[in-house]
Amino acid sequence: MVSKQDEFVSHITKQSEDFSQWYTDVILKADLVDYSPVKGCMVIKPHGYAIWENMQREMDQRFKATGHKNAYFPLFIPESLLQKEAEHVEGFAPEVAWVTAGGKEELAERIAVRPTSETIICSMYAKWIRSYRDLPVLYNQWCNVVRWEKSTRPFLRTSEFLWQEGHTAHANENDAEEETLKMLEVYREFAENVLAIPVIVGKKSEKEKFAGALRTYTMEALMLDGKALQAGTSHNLGQHFAKVFDIQYLDRDGELKYVWTTSWGTSTRMVGGVIMVHGDDRGLVLPPKVAPYQVVIVPIAHHKDGVLEKAQELYGVLKETFRVELDDRDTYSPGWKFNEWELKGVPVRLEIGPRDIQKNQAVVVRRDTGEKAEMSLDSIVENLNKLMQDIHNNIYKKALRFREENTHVALTFEELKDIIEKKPGFVKAMWCGNPACEAEIKAKTGATTRCLPFEQERLGEACVVCGEKAEKMAYYARAY
Repeated sequence: MVSKQDEFVSHITKQSEDFSQWYTDVILKADLVDYSPVKGCMVIKPHGYAIWENMQREMDQRFKATGHKNAYFPLFIPESLLQKEAEHVEGFAPEVAWVTAGGKEELAERIAVRPTSETIICSMYAKWIRSYRDLPVLYNQWCNVVRWEKSTRPFLRTSEFLWQEGHTAHANENDAEEETLKMLEVYREFAENVLAIPVIVGKKSEKEKFAGALRTYTMEALMLDGKALQAGTSHNLGQHFAKVFDIQYLDRDGELKYVWTTSWGTSTRMVGGVIMVHGDDRGLVLPPKVAPYQVVIVPIAHHKDGVLEKAQELYGVLKETFRVELDDRDTYSPGWKFNEWELKGVPVRLEIGPRDIQKNQAVVVRRDTGEKAEMSLDSIVENLNKLMQDIHNNIYKKALRFREENTHVALTFEELKDIIEKKPGFVKAMWCGNPACEAEIKAKTGATTRCLPFEQERLGEACVVCGEKAEKMAYYARAY
């Protein structure tokens, strides 16, 4: 016999049956997105956009605390600007959307719809930077970008998405490298302390680095289906763009010198990451710090005297500290409401009925574990604060345990191929640094080099592919 609870979630495919379909079911049923009339684009609905807003707020505070200021640059980039840096334009050429006409008039020059902003921002920095006194320039912009993707999936890869991109200019290489690594650490701290997602941080290989960059650093997360997700990157662009766009400054010694630039970014794909790291067969499990609603209050028998009034009183107390919703709809049963809010990932549900009012308490239900407990109304704010932190810690530890259980070591190429085929997750292996070995791994397994982690391990002396001397250990995985 199918219970009402099971019946409610029967429209969500189980993760174990088809993870990809589970993801699609959840984002649609939890009312995060809808498909737009434009192929490859998504409409982010209020519940989904609120998650991004909370992420944005948390990151923006961190950026400003490290001295960065927000600015905004145009969506449109003249083709001549994009063509200035050959490696950069080659890297983005397949994904660039072009504007060729304005109204009924053909444009004299094609205009690219922003795939990223290095070129337009560098052209402005060339105007603004004159002296060492103008440095460093520490700007960030919140905006949308367009990359004409062939294969799309909401949040993870769409033709248009939302992101932030930091762009900075410095007097020397050391300052630029310090900035690049500092912002990667900001991302790591945000991922772990806000999103409860454990990440591997390290350097991208030459083949996988950002087009036009000197060095690219990344944070990589493991999804519940064993695929990796690049959750954020930070690039030391060296002087490549400075020389192309002639960004020079007069130094203290009276000499004209080229600046060193960086760029770094994260996007709405992190929303997809949260879904795929923490979700379960009942829907979303949201980290408290980014959940649109941290607490939902469900009155029990709210038609009885005093129940709705007490629920409203509780709402008034909690809304000063938490993002809280009072679900006083009389067209749905409490059981239906429980299931709906579980699907939407609300961290804590409070149930309050006549018996609870008599005992001056509420029944507290955790989304992450399903555990129920009684909580005194006298100390409910303090105890809920502690509970939020406990939920964060619990889902982080669960995600970390999953990553550790699904991280494997390969000492030979045959072993690496076998692991990638049979055991989804990260594979650690030694690499000689030759791009040919890297390409062979991708060709034979579909896995890519995710990063050369800062925390290196000596797994052996030989490259897993060619057997030559290997100095670095790399993480490999199939990825989104």
